[in-house]
Amino acid sequence: MYSKATVAGHPLHPMLIGFPVAFYTGTLAGFAVYAATGTQFWLNLAIALNVVGVGSALLAALPGFVDWSFGIPRGSAAKTVGLTHAGLNVAALVLFAITLGTYVTHWNGPATGPVLGLALTSAGVACTIAAGSLGWMLVQDYHIGIRLTPTQARDELAVQNVHRLSTHRHHAA
Repeated sequence: MYSKATVAGHPLHPMLIGFPVAFYTGTLAGFAVYAATGTQFWLNLAIALNVVGVGSALLAALPGFVDWSFGIPRGSAAKTVGLTHAGLNVAALVLFAITLGTYVTHWNGPATGPVLGLALTSAGVACTIAAGSLGWMLVQDYHIGIRLTPTQARDELAVQNVHRLSTHRHHAA
């Protein structure tokens, strides 16, 4: 199963996902250091990283949606895993967007408390980690975005046909 959004045959979504993961993690770290020190610099850093994290997440979501919509067969287990993966990523995006909306007006003061930022970004990073686990499952178990050799493609098709036959027999009985 090939990715539908590619550059020179390489799937775009996996190329882009590292950015929101890094910036979301940096946002959480910025809030944690801000909570520990109360230094405005760390709040400003968290806000700046959050802006880039939200923007890069939106950018990464586009080819991910294209791949899910057009690259994964309907009714497959991968389609369900992909939907859950997307849902967790959207949840993380919403949490980071709320954080951004709450704190962006505090750029360069007056400083505001870090508790809400820590809570929202911690939950956002947890959603991102869970989504990443499912994303890896899509690659590792369902070969989404993997260019198979002709032998691998033949073997995968044979396994799918056996699965279809056993499912058909089960429903016919």
